[in-house]
Amino acid sequence: MATPSYAPEDPTLPKPWKGLVDGTTGSLYYWNPVNNVTQYDRPSESKGPAQPSTQKPNGFISYDDDKFDRSSNGGFGATSLSPDAYRRQHEITVSGDNVPPPFTSFEDTGFPSELLREVLAAGFTSPTPIQAQSWPVALQSRDIVAIAKTGSGKTLGYLIPGFIHLKRVYKNRQMGPTVLVLSPTRELATQIQAEAVKFGRSSKIQCTCLYGGAPKGPQLRDLDRGTDIVVATPGRLNDILEMRKISLNQVSYLVLDEADRMLDMGFEPQIRKIIKAVPARRQTLMYTATWPKEVRKIAADFMDNPVQVNIGNVNELVANKSITQFVEVLGPMEKHRRLEQILRSQEQRAKVIIFCSTKKMCDQLARNLTRQFSAAAIHGDKSQGERDYVLNQFRTGRSTVLVATDVAARGLDIKDIRVVINYDFPTGVEDYVHRIGRTGRAGATGEAYTFFGDKDAKHASELIKLLEGANQQVPTALQGMVARGGGFGSKFKRWGSGAGGAGFGGRGGRPDSSFGGRGGWNSGRGGGHDSNRGGYNNGGPAGNNGSGWSRARSRSPERFN
Repeated sequence: MATPSYAPEDPTLPKPWKGLVDGTTGSLYYWNPVNNVTQYDRPSESKGPAQPSTQKPNGFISYDDDKFDRSSNGGFGATSLSPDAYRRQHEITVSGDNVPPPFTSFEDTGFPSELLREVLAAGFTSPTPIQAQSWPVALQSRDIVAIAKTGSGKTLGYLIPGFIHLKRVYKNRQMGPTVLVLSPTRELATQIQAEAVKFGRSSKIQCTCLYGGAPKGPQLRDLDRGTDIVVATPGRLNDILEMRKISLNQVSYLVLDEADRMLDMGFEPQIRKIIKAVPARRQTLMYTATWPKEVRKIAADFMDNPVQVNIGNVNELVANKSITQFVEVLGPMEKHRRLEQILRSQEQRAKVIIFCSTKKMCDQLARNLTRQFSAAAIHGDKSQGERDYVLNQFRTGRSTVLVATDVAARGLDIKDIRVVINYDFPTGVEDYVHRIGRTGRAGATGEAYTFFGDKDAKHASELIKLLEGANQQVPTALQGMVARGGGFGSKFKRWGSGAGGAGFGGRGGRPDSSFGGRGGWNSGRGGGHDSNRGGYNNGGPAGNNGSGWSRARSRSPERFN
């Protein structure tokens, strides 16, 4: 990992700010050594010591309102806040019996030294809010429902207690896994595996990933060698269970990651079948971004007196306040010219995602932009190999503009995306939140530009509410649409996790972990997206009325295989 270096001396910078250059991307950013705040925006004289916090490149995280002790403890952060004050500051609410106080620093955790060294090497200075409150509950071997927005550090929230659990119970890995993590998509499953390998290396933990859209042979060989942790998509795991090539009899730590999305993708029958193969005496952890009634039912059926941890308000849809949102009311003929203006205004090598509503428009835009802006397209008609190649080009910066349909709205965990552009408005405000959430991740700030037309007027009212809730400017033209009678939108109640605290100019959300992203584009067995059976274009699982759509019926069908 390339380290940052000091930028040339700039006498116009207000003290004590210093310029730094990211050793990987060459991006210039700014650091305040007094309070350890970093940000991409050039600081002004008016900014005092408590600025909105952002992420340093390479995953170094700093919190603006926590007091860090960076002395001989190796850089771990400590805070003098009481448990109640910490919860209020980070918008944490808990329910359950005798909920333990949060771990406000890594010193509080009592984690093994080799594990703490891995965390320190990754650049963490303090647990994220979801980690701080869910870790002490998980270490008591209690069931947990954890509700927090995408990119908030949920992956390490369940992985690290899983490592501790493995050390406590110590079972023969040749007899099957002890820890099982279910995830909705291939992309997310492989990201979880990468985090498990990275942080479990010093503890000699073995992790195997099972997902559809890839040959079974190598995955079966990994199982034969023995494994402590299996990360799996439900369809592929059920396939291997039916082949009797895996036993779940030793599983005593079960995680459902992105439970809401798995249900949204029609995976409930597969999840129930898997859980029947897992011993009843186990610890179950459910991590989710939203809290709809379907997730509540699963929690009630499969968990024993769980502690519920919420970050923010779970009863309303909110946008990340560290993202500055610009909504522009434009006609169809104005969009392309405005798109090129925005792209030309970006810093060199800045990563940008452009969302379109159709695959045809996605390909057309990518062709038009590729010469000037090194653009590439990704959508459901692309093969898995093509998607992997395009993503790798974008991730490494060889391609800086990604044009995508909604396959990428919940599908990317790339930390340094600076701008999201909604060329077409999505089918609903909930999808809008997920799209713009590709930027402003892991404590960084970001920008989102949205082109809004007359055909989108039915969403105007909900969008205005969302903008106001995130302290964003509402365009007069958008307000005018509501005044003319458009934009009443959907009347059903949305469920969403909260965001961080408000900041100057609509920025300054709470910093989140640089791990635990969301993603994937595999097609699903039985209505999910994880093998070639069921899915959006096939019959769906038995017991689901022949439909693979489940809760997602109202969304435009995006092929994943």
